[in-house]
Amino acid sequence: MRKLILYGLGVLLLIVAIFGAKYIVDSNNKPKPKIEKVVKTVFTQTAQNTTVPITIPTNGTLQAKERLELYSEVQGIFQSSAHDFKVGQTYKKGQTLIRIDASEYNASVQAAKSEFYNLVTSLMPDLRLDYPDAFPKWQTYLNNFDVNKAVPQLPETSSEKVKYFITGRGVYASYYNIKNLEQRLGKYGIYAPFNGVLTEALVTRGTLIRQGQKLGEFINTSVFEVELAIGKTFSDLLKIGEEVTLSVLQSTKTYTGTVSRINGRIDPATQTIKVFVEVKGEDLKEGMYLEAQLEAREQENAIKISRKLLVDESEIFVVRDSILDLIPVEPVYFSPKEVVVQGVPNGTQILSRSIPGAYAGMLVKVNKENSSATQQIETTQ
Repeated sequence: MRKLILYGLGVLLLIVAIFGAKYIVDSNNKPKPKIEKVVKTVFTQTAQNTTVPITIPTNGTLQAKERLELYSEVQGIFQSSAHDFKVGQTYKKGQTLIRIDASEYNASVQAAKSEFYNLVTSLMPDLRLDYPDAFPKWQTYLNNFDVNKAVPQLPETSSEKVKYFITGRGVYASYYNIKNLEQRLGKYGIYAPFNGVLTEALVTRGTLIRQGQKLGEFINTSVFEVELAIGKTFSDLLKIGEEVTLSVLQSTKTYTGTVSRINGRIDPATQTIKVFVEVKGEDLKEGMYLEAQLEAREQENAIKISRKLLVDESEIFVVRDSILDLIPVEPVYFSPKEVVVQGVPNGTQILSRSIPGAYAGMLVKVNKENSSATQQIETTQ
């Protein structure tokens, strides 16, 4: 009897445990909350193919078109200059930049002229006797000879005998030797070939200047050039004489330049070609950093959009019946922020702003209030 009672209690506890566990499990199954589907609002614009001008943005450093690096071909003491030979000093055309003391060399030139004068004088008795027709020309030459001036050109003679006689006495050799000395004497003075400013000064008055020594740098501040590098794709679209708009960084001031030179060689490392643009301006300074917008060409039947809207560089999102879809496009030109594409049918609703996590088939809502405004902005761009 005792065993039956214990057996019955065990079965009863087992049944109670099963029903209790089932009750606990059923009580924990709460209904799942309903998730409301979020529809993102998008901004769109209506595609309208037009002729899009393609401009190539590039930049470069301003350099003086006329530049003179000053070197000495002779040796001597820096004697004088038209102004203080210092950086920033302006000179006018023809003014003396550097005058080197040439008193010793000038004395040797004067001595050579005197010897030449004596040589020609010694010929006169023989010319009077043997070649009386040539004598008046040489007599006039001696009368006009001045050792303090450049040696005048020798008289012309048509007689071969007179020419042989003069050559045999060493007149021609002495004459050309003096002309060579005079040419070297002229190198003791360096003159400004144009109006400009001294941008580098490496010597001062009293300095001993040696042959081949660099003395400074002189530039023309009225005309400058900026060197621009453009892609080889557009190298055949630019022509000499075309106008280019240049602007200074962090400034609203612009300048108009013209293409003066185009390099005929493409840089193999960067695959770009160098274009030189000539520009003038009173407030331009060498070394200024300028940006340029080169009008390369006009692309027909194209639109310009933000680069952020391009998917895998070959597709863009469009809105069809409040659903996003992808259509293929053909990129024509990439700029730092925008891209010119073809292949978008007129009237297609395309995104004007990128959407994070967008995918084909995504349900969206078009912002009708800002759609027209966005469209107008994108069209003007």
